[in-house]
Amino acid sequence: MSAPVESLYVHVPFCAQKCEYCAFYSGPASGDLIQRYVQALLLELELIAQDCRPKTVFFGGGTPSLLSLKQWESVLTTLHRLGLGNAPEFSVECNPATVSADKAALLRQFGVNRISMGVQSLDEALLDRLGRVHSRDMVFRSYDILRKAGFENINIDLMFAIPGQTMDIWNRTLDEALALGTEHLSCYEVIYEEDTPLYEQLKAGECDVDDDLAADLYEVLYDRVGAAGFGAYEVANFARRRRVAESVDRPEAEPGIPAFACRHNVGYWRGRDSYGLGPSASEWVRGLRSRNWSNTVLYCEQLEKGRRAKEFAEALQPLGRAGEMAAFGLRMNAGWPWEEFQGRTGFDLRTEWPAEMAQLVSRGWAEITPTHFRLTRVGLRFADSVAQLFLRPEPAPRQ
Repeated sequence: MSAPVESLYVHVPFCAQKCEYCAFYSGPASGDLIQRYVQALLLELELIAQDCRPKTVFFGGGTPSLLSLKQWESVLTTLHRLGLGNAPEFSVECNPATVSADKAALLRQFGVNRISMGVQSLDEALLDRLGRVHSRDMVFRSYDILRKAGFENINIDLMFAIPGQTMDIWNRTLDEALALGTEHLSCYEVIYEEDTPLYEQLKAGECDVDDDLAADLYEVLYDRVGAAGFGAYEVANFARRRRVAESVDRPEAEPGIPAFACRHNVGYWRGRDSYGLGPSASEWVRGLRSRNWSNTVLYCEQLEKGRRAKEFAEALQPLGRAGEMAAFGLRMNAGWPWEEFQGRTGFDLRTEWPAEMAQLVSRGWAEITPTHFRLTRVGLRFADSVAQLFLRPEPAPRQ
């Protein structure tokens, strides 16, 4: 019998207000629908509980912190009853506008030990530009609330290359973010996704893309967080090797991965099995990739009928899956150790992708060592383009 899946993601599809740049599935926070969603989620947890003993749990969204105290208590109680709530890393995403002392205390009481706070900027004008519902003052108040509740592992999300953002604004944001003493930073370049207001503004000429400035902002980020004690371990993710008050580095989570790295996300990039619950959530379990419907009402209807709300499920051919794992794993600064990749996929990077690797090395985007293939600092900025080189199309089904 296969070992239980060790990773669990739960999508909470509600927001107080949709942000200008966001392409994730979410909707307005309707009270009745939120309660119906919570009940459906409890049913979905029951369906997967026997096959899941998570070492990492991650509640993302949307805005998970929009759930009420009573709703959170219901979810967390069920998680523990089913043996799903004792993960060594248990993360919940929060918006600074929805963090309260009572909610923080409840999450901590039930074993949540990592908070990811969607800050995005500490400049009021840019927060308005992005359509965020919080102010900069809310960020600092929420951070204090979380620390007082006992959270010792906090991430903050920041964005760069926001329309109107200058190098001076970015440096001031980094000054304040680093002064907080947070254990983790996730720093994303703005992407103009179709079907978002920001994309429509770009098409209408109301804003433009400055690739040179974006590259400079990333370089400043990389240098400054490194000097502040963070280790870069993925394109957009930086973690401390030790807390600010500590004098000795903690052991690495894995070789090349700082102690406070998000282990849940490392699991994604390494292609490990993970359950995905909630509307629009994707999962990969024992060779089968699937995704729930991106429709909260339909999601609830399916669970109320006693079945999971799957929009599709597909089994990838071994080489196709290996190509995906190569692509995702190369987002990490550590790259792929030859032996680990072959052990996990059954394929050797040097045999299946020699031309692609040589091309990347010649561009200065990658390097080959006796033990690893990894992207360089320059190459990491083009990780999405690199990924396309490693993907292998699935053969068309026979007619």
